[in-house]
Amino acid sequence: MTQSLNDIFTTFANLTDPRLERTRHHELFDIVVIAVCATVAGSDSWTDIERFGCERLEWLRTFLRLENGIPSHDTFGRVFSRLDPAKLSACIVQWLEEVGIELGKHIAIDGKTLRGSYNKKTGQNPLHLVSAWACEARLTLGQIATEEKSNEITAIPLLLELLDLKGTTVTIDAMGCQKEIAAKIIEGEGDYLLALKDNHPKLCQAVEEQFGIAIQAGIRPRGIRRQITVETNRGREERRQYFVMPAPDTLPGFADWAKLATIIMVVRTRLIDGQETGEVSYFLSSLPAKIKNLAKLIRQHWSIENQLHWVLDVTFTEDASRIRKENSPQTSAMLRRLAVSILSRDTSVKDNVRGKRYRASLSTDVLERIITGFKAE
Repeated sequence: MTQSLNDIFTTFANLTDPRLERTRHHELFDIVVIAVCATVAGSDSWTDIERFGCERLEWLRTFLRLENGIPSHDTFGRVFSRLDPAKLSACIVQWLEEVGIELGKHIAIDGKTLRGSYNKKTGQNPLHLVSAWACEARLTLGQIATEEKSNEITAIPLLLELLDLKGTTVTIDAMGCQKEIAAKIIEGEGDYLLALKDNHPKLCQAVEEQFGIAIQAGIRPRGIRRQITVETNRGREERRQYFVMPAPDTLPGFADWAKLATIIMVVRTRLIDGQETGEVSYFLSSLPAKIKNLAKLIRQHWSIENQLHWVLDVTFTEDASRIRKENSPQTSAMLRRLAVSILSRDTSVKDNVRGKRYRASLSTDVLERIITGFKAE
């Protein structure tokens, strides 16, 4: 089992140590591996990670050298504040590739603000992270940090450069509905499905009119398809109507959208405690107008909210984290996202992410099974 742990963590040996030689009392590899294990096992601060290390010292020494014992919480904080986030991200992506996990064909991209990273004293804005999420594999493939949500437009192309897009479909909310982003996805041999809102008012209005004409027509126009789904859960009923049709070349700026093939309208109606609400959403896609596939992708996109962002806030209390020195907000966020991926994929423990995390904090046997199970056989 310990040999398996050594095999799994070898990728982290490629990280460049940001410290001066004379200031190193603990190996960088040991620091990073302890932090990964501790984060999986319930540690949410550098102090918690130190406590984990001290309590699990005997177990950690079965696969780490730890010649000078467990680093202090100050050492963890200082090292992660200086680590290059891009290099740590590349290391994690390499790890995902080496463990041989099938990532699937759907990548959802969305942003999340780390509210606790705001520092009023220094005027530091809260960190906003744009993440790429492999929906089928439930893995974070990469992330880019920005200081404001509005900077997602420039961050998304940088994130796309980190990803292998060939054969995938990338879904993004309205902030990423940009001609340049669509072109970059097509250039990477992928397809796109982008939410369309009032940031493109003429195009949005034209798409709305196209569906209005089609739906009101006495004879349904050739090519338009409709699908209805109804879900009932805890007294809440949600009805969705999906409409898809080939994108007409008369749409404003049609030629500027790389390989634009389909437009989509989704009408959502929710009934909660007798109160009915509704909303209409529009999408652009380079995919053909196959309604079942498009409806699945639209629904599946929100797994980045439900299976990543929600878990980070509720189980990892990310919004309450006060880690905010230099690169620390970003590097610690990478640890949390990697931990979510490891815990989400685990099948050795029958529990939710919170339960698995708690059990891993109580037993190194459980922690080993969760971590070693992450490696594909």
